[in-house]
Amino acid sequence: MNLAHTTVLLWAWGSLQAFEIVEKENIFQRTPCPAFLMFDNAAYLTDMSFELPCPCKPEEVSAVVWYYQKHLGSSHTKVLTDFDGRVLTEAAQVRVGSDMLVRFSIRMFSLLVFRAQPEDSGLYFCGTRKGDYFYAYDVDIQSSEGMVATFKDQGQEPLEDEYHGSLRVFTTFWEWTPCDRCGVRGEQWRIGLCYLQSPDLSPRYRKILPNVVSCGSRAVPRQLRAKASDHNPELLVRSCLMPCEKKKVQEGVMAIFNYVSKVGSRPWLPQVPIQFHQQRLGHGLIISCPGARPEHAVAWDKDHQYLYRTQYLKGVNGSMRVFIDHGNHLHIRFTQLEDRGIYYCWRQGERIAGFRLGVTSPGRYPVSFSDPETRAALGLILIGYMLITVIFISIHLCRCCCYLFRFCPNFSPRLFRPQL
Repeated sequence: MNLAHTTVLLWAWGSLQAFEIVEKENIFQRTPCPAFLMFDNAAYLTDMSFELPCPCKPEEVSAVVWYYQKHLGSSHTKVLTDFDGRVLTEAAQVRVGSDMLVRFSIRMFSLLVFRAQPEDSGLYFCGTRKGDYFYAYDVDIQSSEGMVATFKDQGQEPLEDEYHGSLRVFTTFWEWTPCDRCGVRGEQWRIGLCYLQSPDLSPRYRKILPNVVSCGSRAVPRQLRAKASDHNPELLVRSCLMPCEKKKVQEGVMAIFNYVSKVGSRPWLPQVPIQFHQQRLGHGLIISCPGARPEHAVAWDKDHQYLYRTQYLKGVNGSMRVFIDHGNHLHIRFTQLEDRGIYYCWRQGERIAGFRLGVTSPGRYPVSFSDPETRAALGLILIGYMLITVIFISIHLCRCCCYLFRFCPNFSPRLFRPQL
């Protein structure tokens, strides 16, 4: 009897798993492709990573190809595929400023673009190798340069909506981030991107709300886009307070720690991994928080000093030597001796890493061609040498032409003979 029950249960479990696999395989059959190709509007901030799913495709298509066009109908089209439906690209290996063909990946028919840049704005098509399109997106990457910061604790308010006849330009804010610190006063913020509302938009582009798209959408005519060009993205910041979650420490580590404390002085036990770095005096440094993205809540501390955005955000003071940019990177310009210390990084309310910074005097150091300053100095020397060479050759060519056509004035001194 028990064997019969077990057999029935196994058969039922196998049927459920088979049903689940069939449901996953038929997800594209249940999502019909539009009869007329439309463009879904999506907007992101610089250095963000985004995913564009391909929600529909014909049943006979086993691999999709993604295409990119700057403008609709452009003769220059980029093919974003390795013709196997996938590209091995990891977000940690992508550097800022890389070409889009290096910063994308295809996983489960979805297109992933890492560290998006304003030049990545355009139209993305999901289709086949033959050029048949199933789905399309209108992507707008808005630059963080000129981003307006608003601090609610100081009584500041976001930018007001702009009206130009029937055109309305406004800011749409994302959700508040979690508190960037725990146990102490922290900060949270929300990113606001530029959107506009107008009845003169192209009907081929899908809108989240009636007649509403992002300011850089291809659905916006040129004359309307020029009126919205002065409306920059916004960053709304406010204070917050969040308790820390208690973490369980391994009993073996605590036993060793207590034993050492009883025998001698209590050793310093870092709470997070610490990375050591030596920086030359007077040189710049940029520190990144591991695993952090622009949309994450990231905070920085120096030893026991909290580096709040109300004082250290980029653009708050034009003469800032230490500041935090809109990509959550910590910048130190012209490193000084007082910059030595441990810089802690918080991500999503949890302190995850530390950087012990040491500053060395500008003594002699081995010259390396991998050093950007060495390459810059060599480049300036070569440019100066080439400029002097061009001037030298030009002067001699002019003299040769003068003597060849015999119209060059003679600047040789003449002997003056006085008349008697």
